[in-house]
This record gives sequence, C-alpha cells and structure tokens, in this order.
Amino acid sequence: MHNFRLFTASAILALALASTAQAQGPDLQGLHDALNLTPAQEDGWRAFAAASAPDPEQAARDRSAADMLPTLSAPQRVDLSIAAMQADLHTLERRGAALKAFYATLTPPQQVIFDRQTAPTDDDR
Repeated sequence: MHNFRLFTASAILALALASTAQAQGPDLQGLHDALNLTPAQEDGWRAFAAASAPDPEQAARDRSAADMLPTLSAPQRVDLSIAAMQADLHTLERRGAALKAFYATLTPPQQVIFDRQTAPTDDDR
C-alpha cells in the first residue's frame, strides 16, 4: 500500500514533469543543419521550432505543483496530477500539430533525416 501511495502521490506528477523535459526534443540547430532546408521550407521550420521550444511558464507551473504535493490530500493530489497531465497533453497536441505540418513540407530524403534525428535513444527510455 505504501508503494502505491508513493506512486500516486508523486510519480504521476514526475511523469508529467518528465514529459515536459522530453518535449524539448532534439537538438534543433543540428536538425536544421542536417535537413538542408530550402528557403520555401524556412517558415515551416520557424513555426515548428517555436512550437518545440520549452515553455518556461509550464515548467514553473510543474515545479509549483510538485512543491504542493506533500501538502495536499490524496484526492487533491490526484486532481493536481490529472490537471498536469491534461496540460501536458494539450502541449503535446500543439507540438504534434506543428511537427506534422512541418514534416509534410519535407522531401522524402529529408523525412528520413528528420525521423532518424528525432528517434528516441536509449537515454530517452
């Protein structure tokens, strides 16, 4: 029971915090250079890069939520964890839409480069 309580109290929010860190994604400058974008693709790149940038306000909210966890009741911790995950899902959906829009502008060889450079590594698992 103690392990379950620990998981529900802090691990759920930790997963949300981890997803924020993972959302920072690949080295954008390295990816940009590897793609050899055409001038026509640069606007799409800028939109993708802007959507991929870490959100300092979201990070501050995540830290605040993590600090609050020990002071909350179990139902409040669950509600806070759900709210954090919903915010992360919204961020992921926004970033996903930008990625898909940009990806559609890439040539097939560029898509191969993009896929390779953005694939999870052993460090991400």
